[in-house]
Amino acid sequence: MNPVLRFLFFGVLARFVALIVLGLNVRHRERLPRQGPALIVANHNSHLDTIVLMTLFPLRLLPRLRPVAAADYFLRGRLRSWFSTRVMGILPVARHPAPSQGDPLAEISAFLAGGGLVILFPEGTRGAGETLCEFKSGVAHLARRHPDVPVVPVYLHGLGKALPKGETLLVPFFCDVFVGPALRWAGEKQRFMDELGGQMRQLSEEGHFAPWA
Repeated sequence: MNPVLRFLFFGVLARFVALIVLGLNVRHRERLPRQGPALIVANHNSHLDTIVLMTLFPLRLLPRLRPVAAADYFLRGRLRSWFSTRVMGILPVARHPAPSQGDPLAEISAFLAGGGLVILFPEGTRGAGETLCEFKSGVAHLARRHPDVPVVPVYLHGLGKALPKGETLLVPFFCDVFVGPALRWAGEKQRFMDELGGQMRQLSEEGHFAPWA
């Protein structure tokens, strides 16, 4: 990663877009972790999601803050790969790993073990509108490996309208961020996934938003 480029991008450009162009209403900001390790789990409707989540944290945490992203998409092409690794600082993960590739969560797990803050989208891909899709179980595997690491659910609303999937033109649209209370691994995968899904649904209902048009 290039620390200077990351600082300029997230400290200047990303904050300008998030705070001035879009405008954010962040609810329960005090629930965000103030240090690592932590796993920040969010719904996914737009490429803006990562940028907005990164701007929620103070710049002093930027070196310890990295998003998980699909290797097959973000490492495709020289320019995209350079930006994703050098500026965004992604932790690449294979969405359909072959057995010969080894542990697909190894790099993420090592970063958490080193005190990192990891942003993860368990839906695996951007959804349509503001519809919550089923979470994949990778988040549960990480929680099981790191039972003492807090898992913080975050619900994002409006970013799928500001920059929908398949679009390249950003439309200024006020967006809301809801931060839930931290969860921890309780010893059983389905129980953890049910609790995480329930927390996310509660956060999505907190704003009393009209159905997505």
